Amino acid sequence: MAHDICPTNSSRLTIDLGAIRANYHLLATRVAPAECAAVVKADAYGLGVAQVAPVLRDAGCRIFFVAQLGEAIALREAIGADGAIFILNGLDPGCETLCADRGFLPVLNSASQIGRWRELARACGRALPAALQVDSGMSRLGLDADGVAALAADAGFAREVSLNLIMTHLACADAPENPANAAQLARFEAARALFPGVPASIANSGGAFLPGGFHCDIARAGVALYGVRPSLLAGKLRPVAALSARIIQIREIEAGAGVGYGLDYVAADRRRLATIGIGYADGWPRHLSNVGAAWHQGRRLPIVGRVSMDSMTIDISSLPGHVLAEGDFVELIGPSQSLDDVADDAGTIAYEILTSLGARHQRRYVDGARK
Repeated sequence: MAHDICPTNSSRLTIDLGAIRANYHLLATRVAPAECAAVVKADAYGLGVAQVAPVLRDAGCRIFFVAQLGEAIALREAIGADGAIFILNGLDPGCETLCADRGFLPVLNSASQIGRWRELARACGRALPAALQVDSGMSRLGLDADGVAALAADAGFAREVSLNLIMTHLACADAPENPANAAQLARFEAARALFPGVPASIANSGGAFLPGGFHCDIARAGVALYGVRPSLLAGKLRPVAALSARIIQIREIEAGAGVGYGLDYVAADRRRLATIGIGYADGWPRHLSNVGAAWHQGRRLPIVGRVSMDSMTIDISSLPGHVLAEGDFVELIGPSQSLDDVADDAGTIAYEILTSLGARHQRRYVDGARK
């Protein structure tokens, strides 16, 4: 096989922007007539907000959500002046003026956040736009029912804060049959009724595949945009990320030889092994030691020994000796092994695998719809 000349990366992450566009259209169609917003926090779930967000904007997305103020600043640079940007975690103390000056919309989650935003509004002499989060049962962020009722009865709040959105977050949207979903929806409907005319949002990616009553005015699509099925009800989402790693060395070992740190793996017979250039520093979980696999030509190549910082070893004994050579790539995420497959092997969720993929991979952006 032909190899790159002087390759500078031992692993390759390919991101299909066309798949992201297709997933957005699928989700937008699913939640219509509600508007489909895009959650691009954590650098677009690790795939690169500078590359991903403009694709979503050009696909028609006009509402974006991030987690932190710094992410909002980076997103604005990526999408330009068009599009509303909400900050899910609200604001750390002292960041209010910068947020207001940049035109971002904080999601107010607590009495202290609300108090600081109102104080700035009074200093500015005008109402400042924001969103309000209600805790409908997840016990994570947002005001409880008493706090929401008190705020609705406070005439000063309406003068100082222009509510652009009232929202909550589903705890069990990945389990459509869970009665907690209906309970959260009922609590949220009671809260939003106190703020008539304000757009409402409860659905995340999983919520987009729940009945239409969960879609409200805005659905917040996150992980589904990036090809991860948020529930068993999810439609035909296209995979977005593919990961491969280069073989550094091939060797044969005899029966009784140990492999890797701690010599956790001991060969039962003669084995042919390949060491590949990826490890936990690249976001490949250490929990895959002696559990996970790479793939080549539809053949599973088990990980043997521990995943270390920069490398791991796979058993290629099932392949003919001429098939792989040093410098060749093997598949880690792709047609033979999905993000969900990797997450299952690692005992975690696809979100964690996706957002952990490190900066050392060579990143290639393609548009599968335009091949």
